[in-house]
Amino acid sequence: MSEERFDAIIVGAGPAGSTAAYCLAKAGLEVLLIERGSTSGAKNMTGGRLYGHSLQKVIPNFWEEAPVERRVNREIVTFMTGESAISLDVKSEKFNDYPSFTILRAQFDAWLAGKAEEAGAMVATGVRVDKLLMENGKCVGVVSDEDEMYANVVIAADGVNSLMVRKAGLVEELKPKHVATGAKAVIELPQAVIQDRFNLSDETGAAQLFVGECTKGLQGGGFLYTNKNSLSLGLVITVEQFLHTEHRMADLMEDFRMHPAVQPLIEGGKLVEYSGHLVPEGGLGMMPPLVNDGLLIVGDAAGLVLNTGWMVRGMDFAIASGEAAANAVIQAKKAEDYTKAGLASYQKDLENSFVLQDLKTYQKAPEFMENPRIFGLYPALVEEMVINLFGVRGEPAQPLRKSMLRTIKHQGSMVDIAKDVWKGVRAL
Repeated sequence: MSEERFDAIIVGAGPAGSTAAYCLAKAGLEVLLIERGSTSGAKNMTGGRLYGHSLQKVIPNFWEEAPVERRVNREIVTFMTGESAISLDVKSEKFNDYPSFTILRAQFDAWLAGKAEEAGAMVATGVRVDKLLMENGKCVGVVSDEDEMYANVVIAADGVNSLMVRKAGLVEELKPKHVATGAKAVIELPQAVIQDRFNLSDETGAAQLFVGECTKGLQGGGFLYTNKNSLSLGLVITVEQFLHTEHRMADLMEDFRMHPAVQPLIEGGKLVEYSGHLVPEGGLGMMPPLVNDGLLIVGDAAGLVLNTGWMVRGMDFAIASGEAAANAVIQAKKAEDYTKAGLASYQKDLENSFVLQDLKTYQKAPEFMENPRIFGLYPALVEEMVINLFGVRGEPAQPLRKSMLRTIKHQGSMVDIAKDVWKGVRAL
């Protein structure tokens, strides 16, 4: 292997890496896809929501063969306090016009890597890449143990904590405010029970996001996704928050699981999986140089994740970046130019696509989400307003306007709330 030179070596068989390998192999290039886990997807973890548009472009109607769990047609956003849960609940077949799916990463990633292998890519699992192989400032391959493997281009798709790229000094160390800790429990339940509790059919699914008490006011949120025979329940909390609190993720997960709004949904379920992972959330503020001589950075390794507060997207960005990276390598091979200039079309393609345009549109969102009132004050404010709206005390009713103003004054400063509304409009 040390004497062979590949057109591309891709490190990491997640959605970004496998998509790049699939596109390159279909174009007839010699591709090596390396995965550290024992199988593709073995160590990958996410909440489990895939927005399907980017993979649809690469593999039309992929859901007909991919191991997707449910097509989401019900969206729920829930504000939580210690005792209450107030939800915006939307169920609509119109969501089918923009299909998204719940997935289990171990199964889905293995399928996508298998598609790359079917297309002609060489897939090597259980292999740890120690560092990039550099010559005169140019990446020419990777090193695993004592083996040197050469390629015209290396595509780094090895996740948010891309150690090999950091060792080469090409990206900065992660900042606590730019990454979050994600924890997820997969809870097994009979299919009929899930469908009855969430009012679903055999194929449809629900996605629910939580804000407030689930994180004890820390910056972050909770999620629940319905699978065919299980629920994915978890929390995502900014790492920086744990530097200033005594809360532990395990305790927060347990309290979240036992909340009166969550416990009935998972009652009778069996815990079959528990996992944790770092999630990039800094947006453009944490993005490294994406193009280097002989090297492209994709997916989570490039910080391509968007958190708007009501929606977290990562896999559709990863898949689109993998496709764009593959197209850049194909063009570079035609020109026999693997320099930064020869691979520059990768950056241009991302700039012309939803990937960098969406990150630019919401570039102020990470800073806005640092506001602690979003996770403490406002769930309590919503709770009091709703209780006042629907509670009948046998006393003379006040006009709704006065009741709402009294609630706002009781819970916080009108000036602070006005500022937050303005900042939110500008950020989102």
